[in-house]
Amino acid sequence: MTGQRPEPFVNADSEVYWAATKESRLVLQECADCGHLDLMPRHVCPKCWSANRTWTDAVGTGTVHSFSIVHRAPLPVFREDCPYVVALIDLAEGPRIMTNIVGDGALEVVIGDRVEVCFEDRGEAKVPQFRLARAGGGS
Repeated sequence: MTGQRPEPFVNADSEVYWAATKESRLVLQECADCGHLDLMPRHVCPKCWSANRTWTDAVGTGTVHSFSIVHRAPLPVFREDCPYVVALIDLAEGPRIMTNIVGDGALEVVIGDRVEVCFEDRGEAKVPQFRLARAGGGS
């Protein structure tokens, strides 16, 4: 590796999310008023604008909605990882996350593949990534 990968930016809205990832847990925000689940940590519900928010554990599985294989790194620290997969994952609970697909067979990904969460250490933080479920004996 040519350098330290960037760590996530933690703010008041996202601190619970990043604390959970340190425990290898993926969490979602749920609106206590309308029940809407979403992933991007924010102060208010994007559906009803309520500030009555709670956190819930995600199952950690989903399907590939879309992806791109990166052949030219945006920063030198990612150069030795090329090629790598950036993907949109539809989580089992409904929200969509942009992430990487890593591990065995990642470059053979197709839309609709089942995936499961894993976590990459980034200094003091952990970042959710996904691996193909079939690579672990799944689908």
